[in-house]
Amino acid sequence: MGLKLRKIKEFIGFGALRLATVIILSALFIILYFVAARGIGVISWQFLTQMPCEGMTAGGILPAILGTFYLIICAICFALPLGVASAIYLTEYARQGRLIRMIRIGINNLAGVPSVVFGLFGLAVFVKFFGFGISILSGGLTLGMLILPTIIRASEEALLVVPQSFREASLALGATKWQTIRRVVLPNAISGMLTGSILGVGRAAGETAPILFTAATFYTMRLPRSIFSEVQALPYHIYALMTEGTRPEAQLPIAYGTALVLLFLVLSVDSVAIIIRNGFRRRKKW
Repeated sequence: MGLKLRKIKEFIGFGALRLATVIILSALFIILYFVAARGIGVISWQFLTQMPCEGMTAGGILPAILGTFYLIICAICFALPLGVASAIYLTEYARQGRLIRMIRIGINNLAGVPSVVFGLFGLAVFVKFFGFGISILSGGLTLGMLILPTIIRASEEALLVVPQSFREASLALGATKWQTIRRVVLPNAISGMLTGSILGVGRAAGETAPILFTAATFYTMRLPRSIFSEVQALPYHIYALMTEGTRPEAQLPIAYGTALVLLFLVLSVDSVAIIIRNGFRRRKKW
């Protein structure tokens, strides 16, 4: 009787897990289908490579695509080295204690701060205080601040997974601590670090609020000339098309087409990063 009851509980538990998985996958499929069905009609080579015209009711979205790439690259260039360096310090050098626990709690809480707050922070610090203005640099740094907690936590987890015996063997052979970290620990943790970067890239590409005050412009006929130029970006382009303008019947299909391009861009960047990460994983000997 006891065995039968446990089997019933196990069946119910597995059923709940399967149901949750089906619900999540169904929701993802519905979203993709909803966007694709409404946006595929406007996708063309001209749509991807031309400048917008007639107040964004015609033309293409080339400035928004390039602007999104520029913002992602700027955010990753800022957040990845800083996040990895912070993770190395917290796991390899810092004396574990109350202060480090408080720092980790602060990092975790920072990951939960609403993105619009990061936008206001970027406006006050990068746009006003440092004088970078509404620009790629201000937006990229703000997005970098947004994804920094994710990269730190993922890098920390990746470093902690590396067996302690690897460090001890390297130190026993006469290597310094930094040589051990650089030549033994980091190569074995790189796949986990890339996971954090993947999550960061996806979030940076899709965020609208942080670039609302720091980088994005509603409409421009020119491509950015430097990191101090303001840009169009795909998420803000969608927001602007859906909330502003005088011809919603013309703007709505363009908004869905832009959303489809944004989804494809994020999935492509994530796929490339996953391929690189899997390549590093296959090199592992443990």
